[in-house]
Amino acid sequence: MDRLTNTIRPYAWGSTTAIPALLGVEPTGEPQAEMWMGAHPGAPSRLDRGAGGTTLSAVIAADPEGELGSAAVAKFGPALPFLLKVLAAGAPLSLQVHPDLAQAKAGFEDEERRGVPIDAGHRNYKDANHKPELICALTPFDGLCGFRRPAEAADLLEGLGVDSLKPYVDLLRAHPEEAALREVLTAVLTADRAEMAHTVAETAAAAERLGGPYAPYAGLVHDYPGDPGVIAALLLNHVRLQPGEAMFLGAGIPHAYLDGLGVELMANSDNVLRCGLTPKHVDVPELLKVVVFEPSAPGVLRPEGDGEEVYETPIDEFRLSRFALAAGGAPRAVPEATPQILLCTAGRCTASSARSGELVLVPGESVFVPAGEKVELSGNGTVFRATVVV
Repeated sequence: MDRLTNTIRPYAWGSTTAIPALLGVEPTGEPQAEMWMGAHPGAPSRLDRGAGGTTLSAVIAADPEGELGSAAVAKFGPALPFLLKVLAAGAPLSLQVHPDLAQAKAGFEDEERRGVPIDAGHRNYKDANHKPELICALTPFDGLCGFRRPAEAADLLEGLGVDSLKPYVDLLRAHPEEAALREVLTAVLTADRAEMAHTVAETAAAAERLGGPYAPYAGLVHDYPGDPGVIAALLLNHVRLQPGEAMFLGAGIPHAYLDGLGVELMANSDNVLRCGLTPKHVDVPELLKVVVFEPSAPGVLRPEGDGEEVYETPIDEFRLSRFALAAGGAPRAVPEATPQILLCTAGRCTASSARSGELVLVPGESVFVPAGEKVELSGNGTVFRATVVV
């Protein structure tokens, strides 16, 4: 069991206060968007086993089966298949989708074959993996997830009273659902940018004036003036997670996080296709290949189980659960068959094992536990557990 030192990514949309508040430190005044825990090459966690600091990725590469276990290596290969984050949104993230595994492999191979540099701004596929993800709220957390029913989206757009939105309203009402959503999203993202800037400004002003169901969309234009993603966002469901609630995002589901602090767990990938709310590259033809044009209500997940409370998801690369520890309670045994990262988000907790002794964890602190090491948790607080299913 190793205490981890983790990198905080300063993306512009990050909150300036949420992660410092979790860690109990003074804000720097700069945005702090994500704290990464894992072995992703972009910012691997660091640890020290007595021979000087090294990265978790280097430790795993030196002995994959010893760190991950033979079952995980056989199923996922010699790398940690998930990335755990604390995510703090102070402004909306880009509206985006993620490819499925087949799409990611094909897209990555195509861009490699065409010689597109891996760090090029117009590159779509950074790796050959899919990127399902789960966000669990630590504070009230607002997001957008999945398409509304076209009739509902038409009513919402029409209620704004913006004349230039009427063609989209007509499209939403004149076609079957899948075709309607595809046509409207395509039309929005390929419209003349000067004309769209005027529509976006009018839409934002109307949303701000009307409030109610429009309130979550009103602020988008302040961060991304003229961005057609503001109109695309109105096609999506708004969801507010309460602390402890979670949301799973599978391939092809358009989504965006708007505001709040949460624990995010995902497959170890960087593949994002953007729809808007961003100054970055938007590849509309490739995006349209990946988006699933089906209405879908955002399913809110709540943890199930006694002792270890599990957030059930349909994939095996990651599994998120949590332990709610009470002072004076019996220690909780953590299953040891798979590699895992334990993250404290509240209180003061102790992780102990015969191999590593005791490590005290306070909010924002985490440990990596190799497969096979038996760990018990005690104390008074909350610990999230990220692992795999084998």
